[in-house]
Amino acid sequence: MNTNLLRKYAALVVRVGVNLQEDQPLVIHAPIACADFVHALAEEGYCAGAHDVTVNWSDEEFSHIRFRQAPAARFREFPAWRKAFYDESAAQGAAFISIAAEHPDLFSDVDPKRLTEAGQTAGKALQGYRARLMSNQNTWCVVSVPTAAWACKVFPHETEETAAARLWTEILRAVRVSEESDPVAAWKEHVSALQKTADFLNAHDFSELHYRNGLGTDLHVELPKGHIWMGGAERAASGTMFVANIPTEEVYTLPKRDGVNGVVVASKPLHYNGNLISGFSLTFRAGKVTDYHAENGEEYLRELLQTDEGASFLGEAALVPHASPISASGILFYNTLFDENASCHLALGKAYPTCIRGGDGMTEEELLRHGVNHSLVHEDFMIGTADLSVVGRTRTGQEITIMEHGSFSF
Repeated sequence: MNTNLLRKYAALVVRVGVNLQEDQPLVIHAPIACADFVHALAEEGYCAGAHDVTVNWSDEEFSHIRFRQAPAARFREFPAWRKAFYDESAAQGAAFISIAAEHPDLFSDVDPKRLTEAGQTAGKALQGYRARLMSNQNTWCVVSVPTAAWACKVFPHETEETAAARLWTEILRAVRVSEESDPVAAWKEHVSALQKTADFLNAHDFSELHYRNGLGTDLHVELPKGHIWMGGAERAASGTMFVANIPTEEVYTLPKRDGVNGVVVASKPLHYNGNLISGFSLTFRAGKVTDYHAENGEEYLRELLQTDEGASFLGEAALVPHASPISASGILFYNTLFDENASCHLALGKAYPTCIRGGDGMTEEELLRHGVNHSLVHEDFMIGTADLSVVGRTRTGQEITIMEHGSFSF
């Protein structure tokens, strides 16, 4: 990888992604396979004035061994020291960078119940930390760089070296980093464009969205009073503006918890707990999934929906034009960070409290009363297609076409 491009990318993540402030701690969650990029992030973090940089390394191969071999009871335990690390770092005002670069098929031979139990245990232990991030008490950013296993999944007919190089090219294109470009300036312009789209949607105060396409999606999604569309940059509690996902092409809000009805068909596979779920559809009634089917990975979809009560309700509705740069690449990334920014998507599970007026100051009970879903999980799945239409109904009953043929109509 070109050293100059790596540094530009790292600078973008630190300066725009988490927008690191002088004397602010920086925590990086990363697979060990991404060490070169972590080192570039750390270098940039210290240059930006970080109080200190801490790296929380992960090792998928070790996790695979542990999930297959460890006693089942271990997945119902969560180390106190690990919980303390997350909670204390968040309480100290740290910025968090997470590198999402999982092997899409690594856990296909692991009992899904083990994966679910581990996820539930971690979710309960880290509720406070995750709530802080989802309510923007801390700045955070999710990014990605290639690993050999992931690249070979995306480009299966290439050598490992060629696959990794191609994936680097596509990632850098998606995040607007090149030798000639000024990524920080490019992102300021991009963020402004996304905000204009969000402003249009907020100005119309839609009460419902109606999704339809040729795959069989016919879904009505109510939006609660006071909902907010967001896109591009977000404001942390400190006032710092940050970009939570790099890349991002979406504008998003939250559905009314009990206001979703109809059928939605996924347009891309979902990568969940180290496994792929593909060819799936969900039927909703009064907000809850009442029926589901998947051509592949149905057992993993079942485990996801049974995580807790809120996992069967929606927590996000996001709009992405089918002609977005990532979609135009024609590549299936097998990575939600990229695939969700190539397609309109929904999310099962927890909603972002920042997507409703005053939500970041509400208790969980108050959020539920306002129609905001709560869960230990938040899992995006893609529904966008070239023929998707989305019609919004305003609170005065006016119908406005928001998307037609997969593109915005305004």
